[in-house]
Amino acid sequence: MNQQVISFHYTLTDPAGKKLDSSEGREPLSFVEGTGHIIPGLETHLSAMAVGEKKRVTVAAKHAYGDRDAGRVLEVPREKFPDKEIKVGDQFRLGGDGQAMVVTVEKVGPSHITIDANHPLAGVDLTFDVEMVAKRDATAKDLECCGGAHHHEHGGGCCEGEQHDEHGGGCCGEHH
Repeated sequence: MNQQVISFHYTLTDPAGKKLDSSEGREPLSFVEGTGHIIPGLETHLSAMAVGEKKRVTVAAKHAYGDRDAGRVLEVPREKFPDKEIKVGDQFRLGGDGQAMVVTVEKVGPSHITIDANHPLAGVDLTFDVEMVAKRDATAKDLECCGGAHHHEHGGGCCEGEQHDEHGGGCCGEHH
């Protein structure tokens, strides 16, 4: 069976029902299945859905962004950060390339800053209300271009112009 380009609309909520993200008013989120650009627990459900089908899917944290890892919470000397006012909740990119990790400041001390390199949604069960918009066989271009993924915020390019967004997972799910 060929890999599919899957396009869907979604609304993402946390366990308290708070809306975290949605494709409402935008192009559907699109990805090439099997490329790791959508969280595994969501991709499994989407792969089994028919075009036009609507479904509520709850994805356990371990099948989304994983469980929180205490080993990813680190104390870093203050001089490693830019010369500016740093406060709890600030986010920084570590590394200069497209694979840069986003870390969140948890604690600010006089000599050290505690950062959390866990994904902001690690340890959180996620609920997606999804609507399957389209499925088609992936083309060679789809498979070559970004592994078939592209973000809403950057626009254009992959999946023959279809785009991806924030919380689907992998390259399409990195929240900054």
